[in-house]
Amino acid sequence: MNERQIVMADDDADDRFLVQAALEDNNIKNPLLFFDDGENLLQYLKKISPEEYPALLLLDLNMPKRDGREVLKFLRTQEAWKDIPILIFSTSNAPDDIYTAYQLGANCYIIKPSSFEGLKNLLHSVCKFWLAVHCEDQ
Repeated sequence: MNERQIVMADDDADDRFLVQAALEDNNIKNPLLFFDDGENLLQYLKKISPEEYPALLLLDLNMPKRDGREVLKFLRTQEAWKDIPILIFSTSNAPDDIYTAYQLGANCYIIKPSSFEGLKNLLHSVCKFWLAVHCEDQ
C-alpha cells in the first residue's frame, strides 16, 4: 500500500528544501509534494480523486496569488476537502494570525523553528501525531 502524500504550500524554496531534508532525516516515507502558491495548490486538489487527497497539508500564510488564509477559508467551505488536516506553518507568531487561522479552520498552527534540529524534532512529532507513522528516533 502506498503512503498518502504530504503536501506543502510555501513560496520559500529554502523552507521547502529544509522540510524535505528533515522528513528524510526522520525516515518519513510519505511522498512529499510542493506548491509555491495557493492557486497552484487548489488547481492540483481539483484534479485529483478523494483517494489521492493529502494525508497532511502544511500551509504557509504569506504566499503569492492566493495566500494561506484564502486557501484555508476556501478549503474549509468545500465538503470534499473539509477533512484534510491543515497545519499552518508560518514564521508569524502574531496573535492575530494565530487566531485567524484557527477561526478559519486550521487544525494546528506551527511557528517555523529557527534551526534545522528544531525543524527535524518538530516534524518528528507532527508525523507521529498526524500521520500515525513510525518516525526513527535519532
